[in-house]
Amino acid sequence: MPYSFDKCPERPASIETILNGLDRYNPETTTVFQEYVNQQCEEKFFDSYACLALLKLYQFNPHLIHPETITNILVKSLTVFPSPAFSLALALLPPSTIPFGNASGAAIPTTELTESIQKLTRLSTLLESAQYDVFWSTLDSDDVYADLYSDVAGFEDLIRIRIAGEVGKAFREVDLQVLSAWLDLRGRV
Repeated sequence: MPYSFDKCPERPASIETILNGLDRYNPETTTVFQEYVNQQCEEKFFDSYACLALLKLYQFNPHLIHPETITNILVKSLTVFPSPAFSLALALLPPSTIPFGNASGAAIPTTELTESIQKLTRLSTLLESAQYDVFWSTLDSDDVYADLYSDVAGFEDLIRIRIAGEVGKAFREVDLQVLSAWLDLRGRV
């Protein structure tokens, strides 16, 4: 089933009203959206459309940026790969947060947020390129990764479910050892 960006069965009516009205562009709604991102992290669902609306507000109002919320949106978007959610979220980040330099070649100063974005981009690349065992070893390689996804309930299980789905689409048969490495189940099987 294709992932629909504008539909989310868990979306409350109050968020739906904001998204479909002029308040979507009102900077005062950023706190409502930030609380909604926290709810998504706690309740294991992802409303990409609402998250993208918040990132768009941050783009126009960089003084309202809440780095932890940006990180949580990026982490949540990893849990719905191979959808374009991560790339779309990355594209909506204000230029001051992008750690990859700009058109003039000048590097953006490294901050905690830019470092987080770099690390999450690395994880996204590994998932998108089906390097699942490298994904898990990278995730375990640095305590910063654990801090990045600590607010997202069930992150590892959500990733395992997505990997299993992708493996199921691509293979009729997989060696148990290979599959356990891809799902990071070593020692559990």
